Amino acid sequence: MRLGGYRLPGLQVVEHEVTVPLDHDAPKGEQITVYAREVVAPRKRDQDLPWLLYLGGGPGVAGPRPTGRSGWLGRALKDHRVLLLDQRGTGRSTAQTRQTLAGLTPAEQARRLTCFRADSIVRDAEALRREVAGDRPWTVLGQSYGGFVATTYLSTAPEGLERVLITAGLPPVGRTVDEVYRATAARVGERWERHQDRYAGDTARLDAVADHVAAHDVRLPSGDPLTVPRLQQLGMTLGYADGLEQLHHLLETAWAGGELSDALLVAVEDATSFATRPLYAVLHESIYCDGAASRWAAQRVRDELPELSPDARPLRPTGEAVYPWMFEVDRTLAPLREAAWLLAAYDEWPALYDRDRLAANQVPVAAAIFHDDMYVESAFSMETARTIGNVRPWVTNELGHDGLRTDARVIERLLAVAAGEA
Repeated sequence: MRLGGYRLPGLQVVEHEVTVPLDHDAPKGEQITVYAREVVAPRKRDQDLPWLLYLGGGPGVAGPRPTGRSGWLGRALKDHRVLLLDQRGTGRSTAQTRQTLAGLTPAEQARRLTCFRADSIVRDAEALRREVAGDRPWTVLGQSYGGFVATTYLSTAPEGLERVLITAGLPPVGRTVDEVYRATAARVGERWERHQDRYAGDTARLDAVADHVAAHDVRLPSGDPLTVPRLQQLGMTLGYADGLEQLHHLLETAWAGGELSDALLVAVEDATSFATRPLYAVLHESIYCDGAASRWAAQRVRDELPELSPDARPLRPTGEAVYPWMFEVDRTLAPLREAAWLLAAYDEWPALYDRDRLAANQVPVAAAIFHDDMYVESAFSMETARTIGNVRPWVTNELGHDGLRTDARVIERLLAVAAGEA
């Protein structure tokens, strides 16, 4: 259903919404809505342009809110209509938060949330394609987790795809969730070593903050406690293009009159709160689960590594991982704690990837693999690339996980690779 539209400088926006089953395997059951923004260059709004569906990172993160015609979007709009999807449960799609789930038991919450993985997102995308694109195959651009979803798309509905562009998101098909977290923990260690080489004084700065937090009842602006493990989560940003600088500039202004500065406390809360993305926390480990339970894999791997202990000095930051204690110290997650434990024990996850179908794939796939990616292990991505038919990987160490955002040449290269021109 078309909701309406509006004009931005250099952009014409049209809003769309489709109604889909909460559980696609129970089509007559509860219905939810999925929202997406169509963006087109104003001078081309009446042209019969090919469609490009953008699948962003996550899980559980809404699609981008366009403000102008720059970066990868500006390049895509030269010859496409772009559809920016709010993946189910996020943004203007039917929300799944502590407020909307409050009337359900933990078991009901957990059962409901099993319907919000990549397999369901693909079926939502197919409903949008039929409604919005007139059932024509389209190009999909998947960034990070969006690449995981795009790979599931190739497994389950390749007839809807003209071509697939993946950046920093070829999933670790065939790898266990424990292997994933061991690999990414090692990548975080590499980035922290690089940070220490660049900003030698930050080791002592971080240790001083950690010692203060361990000895005092420090509260974030929301009232949530600041613990050393939560402080370690600042390492989440180290894999971005400017991540080292972000952390350094934060640590160099960490103190104010013998106390931790308000600037530090606000920044820690902004970086570690899941208030705007609760599904990310609840579903993060499940994106790696094919028929088996995760059972808090990231915590299990962390416990294997004494250097990640909050008592270790020098303190080492941690990266992209969700731990059970987060549901104790983040007030926005606490109401979902029991559901999260049930999901961690859930062992009936269906397979996300059909390896035979991927091997026989005929849809052109261009995949940017960033060699030093801290969030998606490049060695595993290369393994996956070798198992998918008609995929052309582009491996580079010049860009990081957020290369699509920081360098418009990425989409230019992927479009050329998919067209066989590079």
